[in-house]
Amino acid sequence: MSEGNGSAPGGRATIRISGLTKSFGDQTVVDIDELVLGAKPVEGLIGPNGAGKTTLMRLIMRSTRADTGTVVLDDGSSEVALSKLAPHRIASLGVVKTNQVTQDFAGLTIWDSLLLAVAQRHDERPHRIYRERHVVEAYGEEIQGYLDTFEFSEPGGFAHSAGEKKLLDLIRCLLLEPKILLLDEPTAGLSEEVTTQVIEMLRTKVAEGMSVIIVEHDLDVIWGFSDVVHFMAEGDVILEGDPDYIRAHSTVVEKYLGSGHV
Repeated sequence: MSEGNGSAPGGRATIRISGLTKSFGDQTVVDIDELVLGAKPVEGLIGPNGAGKTTLMRLIMRSTRADTGTVVLDDGSSEVALSKLAPHRIASLGVVKTNQVTQDFAGLTIWDSLLLAVAQRHDERPHRIYRERHVVEAYGEEIQGYLDTFEFSEPGGFAHSAGEKKLLDLIRCLLLEPKILLLDEPTAGLSEEVTTQVIEMLRTKVAEGMSVIIVEHDLDVIWGFSDVVHFMAEGDVILEGDPDYIRAHSTVVEKYLGSGHV
């Protein structure tokens, strides 16, 4: 790491990464000596294709296993080694990730999919959520609030388009009330209007204490939403700083943006 950007505000959870490596065959995809994520409310993660951004997120969630290294969640009062836990346990501790390749929700209605997510947050047994009325009564208003915010073509039925499935995935994650939300290209496939709605919703959640780590190819989202931006290249975060600093840095321009984007 060649640049620093301060310490975390009080009360925000952070993810501390040490000696994290991952290779596929003879190709090293992630090789990070030390990195702290979540110190600022919204942190962008950018870099060329193949830089290791998505793999890094998967290593944090242990959906991909690291070759070496540790990932530690520090919530200010305790530390937990995420690198020793199963993905569902990591999510239960408040670190949640959206899916870059959206899950297939064809088997569940929008409502049932969201009900399952909020019931999971409250440790309800899955088989109860559809047959016991009190579960719907307890969580229905919260779910309806999201459905009133985001428009689905068939709100009482199924998510059809890739954009609707992406929205559904995001809402499911928000219903888990994460401490740290990892977003992998959350606005891909969304209209400009819906993208604005998503960012405003995320700003609200951030103001309530949630931290966001976002990988996004729409750089207007990165520059306008992030408090700090990490620049990855060849598996490592080589620069970090505020958006204006990163977008003007010669290394970022050379390796990623090109002179026409400055």
